[in-house]
Formats: sequence, C-alpha cells, structure tokens
Amino acid sequence: MQFEKNELISAVKELIGVMKESGLGYISVKNDKFELELGQKYPEPRPLPPMPVMPPMAMGMQAAPTTTQAAAEAAPTAGKSITSPIVGTFYAAPAPDKAPFVKVGDSVNEGDVVCIVESMKVMNEVLADKSGVVTAIAVKDGEAVEFGQPIILLS
Repeated sequence: MQFEKNELISAVKELIGVMKESGLGYISVKNDKFELELGQKYPEPRPLPPMPVMPPMAMGMQAAPTTTQAAAEAAPTAGKSITSPIVGTFYAAPAPDKAPFVKVGDSVNEGDVVCIVESMKVMNEVLADKSGVVTAIAVKDGEAVEFGQPIILLS
C-alpha cells in the first residue's frame, strides 16, 4: 500500500486533530510500509490543579489554649458568657485607632455589639445575647477564636 504525499499529510493532520480532542500527548502508528510517531514519548507532566486548603482550626486541629482562654475555661460556670458564633479572629474595637466596644465593668444589654469576629475577610459584629456586666474578656485582641468559645464573661 503506497501513500501519496497529500494522503499522508491529510492522515497526519487527522491524527493531530484526534490527539487534541482526546488530550493525548503521544501516538504511534506502524504498518509494513511506514512508521509514524506524533508527540513526545515522555511528555512534561501537567501541573495538578491546586488543592483547596482549609484553615487548621476548621480541620479539627486545636490551638493550645492561651492563659486568658484557660482562665475563662476555669471560671465558675455560674456566670454568663457571650460565645463566638463562628471561627475567626477576635477584635475588641471597630478599628485599631478606636475604643473597644466594651471593657471590664461595662454594662451590656441584649442586642448590643460587643466585638467583631473576622472570618474570611468579613467583619461579623457579635451581639450580646444576654444582659449583664462584663467581668472578663477571655481573649486578646487579634487572637483566633473557635465556634462556641467564650469570649466575654458577664455577671
């Protein structure tokens, strides 16, 4: 079987089209009249798509409790506390140059903004779910907090 030049070029173009459509990096065709190899026998590996990364706190890993967290957890359970509604970063004030929302000794009413918890670049105001007097702030400004972690203790 003898191929004409135009037929061979047409066959090669068709094989290249098949390779592109199917994502093949290499193809070899051989018969008694000719041998044809297209592509690379050992093509460069394609980079893997990026894997989603979960923050360590969300994967169940727990940070070692700080002294203020340990003090809050050791506090009597008779008191009331305002807990973090989400995992994030605790901020006591609306901006670094502003006064904190609450201080120890302040009275808070249900519905008052007491702090901000930043999560995924979103600033979430935390509202008091009960009234009382602030007896302690259990975390430091800029510290990571967990869902349900006591952040402000009330009497």
